[in-house]
Amino acid sequence: MSLIKFNNRLPWFGSEMSNFFDTDDFFNENFWNRRIVSQPALNIKETDECFEIELAAPGLEKKDFKVSVDDGYLNISAERTSEKEEKEDDFTRREFNYNSFKRSLLLPETVMQEDIKATYQDGLLKLSLNKKEEAKVHTSKEIEIS
Repeated sequence: MSLIKFNNRLPWFGSEMSNFFDTDDFFNENFWNRRIVSQPALNIKETDECFEIELAAPGLEKKDFKVSVDDGYLNISAERTSEKEEKEDDFTRREFNYNSFKRSLLLPETVMQEDIKATYQDGLLKLSLNKKEEAKVHTSKEIEIS
């Protein structure tokens, strides 16, 4: 069985009208209930020794991030606020900007929670989660029979 994307276009309108309605998605039942949430892209790679997580978050600084482990969950969050004010003779313009996100990942029992390392460079947050010794892949050795 394969999954097929359902296209909710109106058959009696041409493609121009369908595209117009699809952009705002006004007729979607979730239109009024939706929240616009911006989550950064996340890659997880498992090696024999550890899990490597990369989170793309350009435009942030190291101080904007908070990484913690709580009840077996790895919590990654960032928050950044900025305020800009321009004063001229007859007007004042103020701009406020607030960006934040939070990602929580359930950690497997094989991860050493006390040995998680994080670095942030060039818009990429990298985390290394070392595995417990018993979870690491051990190489096998063939024994010669005499």
